[in-house]
Amino acid sequence: MRPSPVVSGSRVSLQARDAGAPPGLPRDLAAATDPLLQRLGELQAAIYAEAKRALLVVIQGRDASGKDATIKAVCSAFNPQGCDVRSFGVPTPTELTHDYLWRVHAVMPPSRMIGIFNRAHYEDVLAARVHRLVPRSVWQARYRQINEFERTLTESGTAIVKICLHVSKKEQRRRLLERLKNPHKNWKVSDSDLDDRARWHDYTIAYRDMLSKCSTRWAPWHVVPADDRHARNYMVAGVLVAALERMAPRYPLADRTLLARVKKLA
Repeated sequence: MRPSPVVSGSRVSLQARDAGAPPGLPRDLAAATDPLLQRLGELQAAIYAEAKRALLVVIQGRDASGKDATIKAVCSAFNPQGCDVRSFGVPTPTELTHDYLWRVHAVMPPSRMIGIFNRAHYEDVLAARVHRLVPRSVWQARYRQINEFERTLTESGTAIVKICLHVSKKEQRRRLLERLKNPHKNWKVSDSDLDDRARWHDYTIAYRDMLSKCSTRWAPWHVVPADDRHARNYMVAGVLVAALERMAPRYPLADRTLLARVKKLA
């Protein structure tokens, strides 16, 4: 079972009940996820050998929605030399001297690679909107610009799959408190996390618009319930397996002349 792509123009439900594990999932989710991760490794090996296309995975979600944990779980399936993970925080002074897409375009995965973005250019229609960092006319135009940007990427050989991790407000609170108690994780909690939580309603509206306006045929959004980590990992792995299988990467054929020389080796 995997989430269906968001239908462009639809109103996406992001209520608390939507963050829980949906019915119909396997009883042993960890066991059910293992073959999906194995399949991811097989498909990654093929796309790496094919060396003609790339896959970009964009992961968005509120603070404590499980972005880091999801990336860790998924990347365990990949050979590190064929996978590149990037995180996007507050833009640097250099990045601010360029257009907002510059910093993501500069690190797009090249052919044969799988790129994973922890947050991405969508912060420019989420945080920039909610915190009023740019005028309304600016962030409204970005939906169209992002769609055109992603279409250019897909037409140039980069498949795109976008995953929005949906966590409930109650579960986010539990996780933030848990982090504060853990000396190995409390460094992750910042004032901005609490500021964003205070703007929960505004972010919900921004997320709905992002999903509705930027889920396209060439770069669809998938909303993954994230309150249960095992269900989250299972569904994310399923979405990625489906994306790579649609790409259907193939191992290149060996050169016949080379094979003939190998047969003659002493």
